[in-house]
Amino acid sequence: MRIGELSERTGIPRRLLRYYEEQGLISAARTPNGYRDYDESYVDRVTQIRGLLDAGLPTRIIQQILPCLDGPRAIHVQDATPEMIAALELQRDRMTARIDCLARNRDAVARYLDEVRGLRSASGRRPGAETSP
Repeated sequence: MRIGELSERTGIPRRLLRYYEEQGLISAARTPNGYRDYDESYVDRVTQIRGLLDAGLPTRIIQQILPCLDGPRAIHVQDATPEMIAALELQRDRMTARIDCLARNRDAVARYLDEVRGLRSASGRRPGAETSP
């Protein structure tokens, strides 16, 4: 598939896809006319890369761990230096903290919604809605 289709299917702008390629995260074959040609598997790969970037991992670490993420049971360790392990542990701990924070916020929003729904059903109207005289 060409870069436009990959962009459309993943929601990732073409510019970022080119950046991922520059960083060695994805690669494309070239058609005779020079267009990039991506394999179907890159739809999932690009989504995975975006998720890792959103989680705060830098591209240099993503590049190192991508081979380990090819399959749910396949783990291929390549040159795991103590620095890389420490960086991954730090990133894992940061993700855990963000997950905990998100879970607390989700629970607070759920409690708020329960309260709002309870008030709405008890009064038969929206909370905060003006009543007519």
